[in-house]
Amino acid sequence: MKKQLLTLLLAASTSFGALAWPDKPITLVVPFPPGGSTDQIARILSTKMAEKMGGGVTFVVDNKAGATGTIGAGFVARAPADGHTLLVASLGPFVIAPHLVKVSYDALKDLEPITIAVQAPNVLVVPAASERKSVAEVITYLKANPDKMSFASSGNGSSDHLTAELFWQQTGTTGVHIPYKGGGPVMTDLLGNQVESSFMNINTAMPQIKSGKLRALAITSAKRSPLLPDVPTLEESGVKDANVNSWQAIAAPKGIPADVKKRLFDAIVASIKDPTVAPKLQELGFELVLNTPEQFAAFQALEYTRWQKLITSRNIKAD
Repeated sequence: MKKQLLTLLLAASTSFGALAWPDKPITLVVPFPPGGSTDQIARILSTKMAEKMGGGVTFVVDNKAGATGTIGAGFVARAPADGHTLLVASLGPFVIAPHLVKVSYDALKDLEPITIAVQAPNVLVVPAASERKSVAEVITYLKANPDKMSFASSGNGSSDHLTAELFWQQTGTTGVHIPYKGGGPVMTDLLGNQVESSFMNINTAMPQIKSGKLRALAITSAKRSPLLPDVPTLEESGVKDANVNSWQAIAAPKGIPADVKKRLFDAIVASIKDPTVAPKLQELGFELVLNTPEQFAAFQALEYTRWQKLITSRNIKAD
């Protein structure tokens, strides 16, 4: 009898704990400055998740920028695993930065994967006045002129930088990497013909591609983008195993209750699929992913190893 009573009390306690969550605002930690793609995704989620969860649940976006996103990621990894603190971040803190800088967390062990919300490919662009009109012409030029053609990026170890390194590796060529502090200066110098090319994120490059100021040569996704149906993939252009997507994901401190993780996952999926949200994201070049926590964890492990190998083999260093 005592054992049965204890079991009932424990079940009631667990049920009450689930019902009591959340009992304070849920903080979405963005490990980058306001205004970028990650921040935009977090602010969409903060509004829509509050609507989907109902019951007066509130969300707060907290930008904790610095050290290529690892300061914010470390903060979340050390936070209580109660479902009140979430990380909204790009692939950097999850699979790239740990190989470039000293971090205060284990990216594979200290964060609880919830889902990858969206992803977007990079696109190889050149100024409209460039003599290069195809990937084949770029490769031919690079082979004839090693270390001559400049490839700009938003910084050492960034997705656009690593895509260029992967491109050179897979084509047996070498270019000149020109790192900037952010995508804005890259765009300025591309349009000013100060640099010759860049593997820019599609949502950053699209306005200038549409205006005719930049020429898109190839996209880094496995299939063509609906936004650029006439632009071939790198694979179609003869560059094998060079698919790259920049993704935006949500994670929590390791060990949050399973029922809380399920409610968060359901709210995120409903928010991103909302008819007022999904079309706008797709217009910006984002592809909806919304994989399960288990799928996210398996994919993160593969990406972690992939970028570790490239960073090591190419001797890539942080800024």
